[in-house]
Amino acid sequence: MKSRRFLKGTERMVDPVTVGSIHFLQGFMGMLPRAAQNAMLERSSKKAPYMGFVVEPYATFLFYEVTDVERAARLLPEGFRLARSRPFAGEPEAHYAIISLFRAHTSAFWGARAEFYLVAEDERTGLLSWVIVDYLSDTISHDRAGGLRGPTAPGSVVTTAADGHVVADVADERGERAVAIDASLAGARMRPLDARLWVEGNLSVAYGPELSPGDAGVFALTFDAEEMSEALDVPLDGLRISWMTWYSDLVAANPARVVCFPFAQHLLSDSPGAASGYTSVDELDRAVREVDFRSIPRISLASTRAAMLAGTAASLLIIVGLAVALAAR
Repeated sequence: MKSRRFLKGTERMVDPVTVGSIHFLQGFMGMLPRAAQNAMLERSSKKAPYMGFVVEPYATFLFYEVTDVERAARLLPEGFRLARSRPFAGEPEAHYAIISLFRAHTSAFWGARAEFYLVAEDERTGLLSWVIVDYLSDTISHDRAGGLRGPTAPGSVVTTAADGHVVADVADERGERAVAIDASLAGARMRPLDARLWVEGNLSVAYGPELSPGDAGVFALTFDAEEMSEALDVPLDGLRISWMTWYSDLVAANPARVVCFPFAQHLLSDSPGAASGYTSVDELDRAVREVDFRSIPRISLASTRAAMLAGTAASLLIIVGLAVALAAR
């Protein structure tokens, strides 16, 4: 990476105090109707269209071959078709489902996250796309179907051990969606990644219909392509999977590839309701060169407090309404 400007600028987009305030706010916002939550977040994205999004080192991706292509296709939003892809350059392509396990600090949340993707092509643009079918997290998150959510996987673990292992244990409270791995990095080697999947694919990230009904909510990531140019090819013989119950009937019993990034990745993510709309890698490279972090509006404590007051007022109205209803009985 020739310049540290984008790296530093993205990190500075993340203010721990503001993130803490947003975590506190979620308890109030959660009492609002989801439509109101979504509208409020989309209005705020017009003022702050980007979030700083830093994926911390040792993010790990499990590539599973899809065994039920027809069912997988039904999990995609309208306008997307299942596509073949490959994790590393020069390998044969296949229909893959991908599980990511990572920790992140961002402008809006801080914590562990696991995501289940299918690789598809956006029929309108021809861009390869990562489609988020489902996700789990030990911190707050947002999607159109669930609004501003609290943790869906409390107590999640995504970390590293002194003996050179990546250790992850993420599960919802019922254990119906769960992934637990212990992956040794011994013998792992850096290999060139497939640019279409990792670079082009992150220009067109979409949500599946269960998370965003009626609207794929396509958004883009802005990033230095060098951070998506190579990663560790983790030997499968050092991988131990305690359990994997997440769409396990859709994929092969064991992953075909495990990819691990031993460094942080620095991204600008479109805020909910915003879309950068890149159509090519050249547009991405130009955006990275031209971004002016000094002029990018950021999520602020002032806007967080305003939203908190609105949420508090709405919560009080709900409580008063319930009290009146009970008194009427």
